[in-house]
Amino acid sequence: MRVSAKELYGLRAMGEFARHFGQGPLSLAEIAKSQGISQAYLEQIAIDLRRAGLLVSTRGAQGGYALSRSPETMTAGDVIRALEGSILPVECMIEERCVPCAYEEGCTARSIWQRVRDRLVETLDSITLADLV
Repeated sequence: MRVSAKELYGLRAMGEFARHFGQGPLSLAEIAKSQGISQAYLEQIAIDLRRAGLLVSTRGAQGGYALSRSPETMTAGDVIRALEGSILPVECMIEERCVPCAYEEGCTARSIWQRVRDRLVETLDSITLADLV
């Protein structure tokens, strides 16, 4: 299993937002520089996080992005879902749109992926952004 760059950078960026929570908006340029992330890529990530309601944006010279709510109420699982849509991208295990295949009845691997998914969800949903800082 691999963690995508989008997931890794998204979690790192959200950790920065959590660290500065309540101090006003941060520019993506600041986060990109402090985390060693391409600003162009971070902009794409921020769009997904804003669409999911995890970030709010402010325009203007003093603008930027900030968490939409306290870091204690957001989890790593929320971030992963916002960026990837699912915690474990195995087709028959996708949380929102489980699509069983023709081999579901005799599939020996399904129970493995189900247990892996359940543990990942449990773990990621138990880690808040406040825990990251």
